[in-house]
Amino acid sequence: MTASTPLPPDRPLTPVFESTPGLPAPQFWQWQGYSICYQTQGSEGVAIVLVHGFGASWQHWRKNIPELATIGRVYAIDLIGFGGSAKPAPGQPLNYTFETWGQQIVDFCREVVGSPAILVGNSVGCIAAMQAAVIAPEWVVKVALLNCSLRLLHDRRRAELPWFRRLGAPVLQNLLALRPIGHGFFKLLAQPKTVRKILLQAYCDPTAVTDELVNVLMVPAADPGAADVFLAFTRYSQGPLPEDLLAILPCPALLIWGEADPWEPVELGRKLATFAAVERFVGLPGVGHCPQDEAPTQVNALLKDWIFPTAAPR
Repeated sequence: MTASTPLPPDRPLTPVFESTPGLPAPQFWQWQGYSICYQTQGSEGVAIVLVHGFGASWQHWRKNIPELATIGRVYAIDLIGFGGSAKPAPGQPLNYTFETWGQQIVDFCREVVGSPAILVGNSVGCIAAMQAAVIAPEWVVKVALLNCSLRLLHDRRRAELPWFRRLGAPVLQNLLALRPIGHGFFKLLAQPKTVRKILLQAYCDPTAVTDELVNVLMVPAADPGAADVFLAFTRYSQGPLPEDLLAILPCPALLIWGEADPWEPVELGRKLATFAAVERFVGLPGVGHCPQDEAPTQVNALLKDWIFPTAAPR
């Protein structure tokens, strides 16, 4: 492992980096022989590590990093396979699983952050953050979970689905496993108009779906290997469910939920609040799947108040 470095010369600065005013170019860290991209701001105080959701990157936290940096050292990491991080072929030698991403976060805290950290995740980033806490509790102080992925297509969830979805999901997954079909499907998805339509479903406020946001998702999708990572994850129906990890979570948790999320129903999210590790559940009316980007003022205040109860008004 090596220390973090500035943007390497063999990776040119892309428009996605230039579209982040107020933040420097990201840095890179070598993990298991692969380049991992991350952003950081703040020089003292508690360490806060931000973990994006599926298909996103550290830039999904661009509205949160400067504000959280007023109370601590903020790091936003790109999980391997996403954003500006390396995208090795699945199984060469890493598999895209929560165990892999959890270990990446733990090693990042150990080697780059240099101290135990508060982890903040969105969507599948919540699962990765909890996995990190379970793997190495000595490196995780507590976790904040924003619209945690419920993993509704998990093998153990299928019995709860309507019959047509219970049968249809594995058929689609098997079709996508065929490389020509899978890559063709990804090519159709990785178009600005399609990405915008998906975001307009995920966000309740259409004005939050900007050209900048579409660009944040589009640029990494053009990287070699992006399609294989996407397809590997769409076929990943194993691993932990959120309740598996919450049941053994060794640290306190905060749940924040955009109540207008069409993918992770708030009614199911509220059931997660019954676990002993959950200190507080906060619903955000009129907010969708990515509250940190759609309602950053509310989310920043909630996080600051949870990290330091006197840092923001209730």
